[in-house]
Amino acid sequence: MTLMTMTVKQAHLTVPLAALRSVSRQYGALSVLQDVTLDLHAGEFVSVTGPSGSGKSTLLSMLGLLERPSGGQVFIDGQDAWALSDRAQSRLRGETLGFIFQGFHLLPELSALDNVARPLRWAGISRTQARERAQHTLASVGLGARADHRPGQLSGGEQQRVAIARAIVREPALLLADEPTGNLPQALWGEILDLFADLHARGHTVVVVTHDPLVAARAQRHVMLQDGRLASDQGTRPVLTSPTGR
Repeated sequence: MTLMTMTVKQAHLTVPLAALRSVSRQYGALSVLQDVTLDLHAGEFVSVTGPSGSGKSTLLSMLGLLERPSGGQVFIDGQDAWALSDRAQSRLRGETLGFIFQGFHLLPELSALDNVARPLRWAGISRTQARERAQHTLASVGLGARADHRPGQLSGGEQQRVAIARAIVREPALLLADEPTGNLPQALWGEILDLFADLHARGHTVVVVTHDPLVAARAQRHVMLQDGRLASDQGTRPVLTSPTGR
């Protein structure tokens, strides 16, 4: 009997938005991921769960091109990401991927507006245009009226919303969230999870790493890791209608 249980209902086959092919990751003698193969298609809302130390965050790092795998390949938008030049890989990461972490990682000296505008400025967009887009994005997460506030003047839930706005301001196809409710009281989880559901409805592909079944339950597809291996993959994939899945 094999370790992995596969019950995902597949729709039309197409090039995945992101894919891991026999990916492994080792730190010295410690094996964190072992021979993981996974396809993520546009339009999915996926939870990644498993016991502490099962490799959840490492898997997200592989998908986000934050770490090079010890073995195997990572494909983003059909491109072998680690075969690209550093410049091409950085462009792919900046244009296609959005990151949301347990820690908000906001710059305390900047307003919410300027925290959100920062990725646009790095991309070479003018200050005026960047601030206009940042204001629109903050409004889309319900914080339009708080744009001038600094992180220290915002609640934990508001800070996470700013971090989400920063992640989506460049309209990435794939949002990667690592324990996004981990620093929040449970009373605030609902508003953040509702926001993820709304982002998914707007067309973002969302992958959430979590240890909590209440958070995982909001996803439509559920991937579980155990001892660094893919243990199960259950749920429903959306119907894909275009060649690229977008």
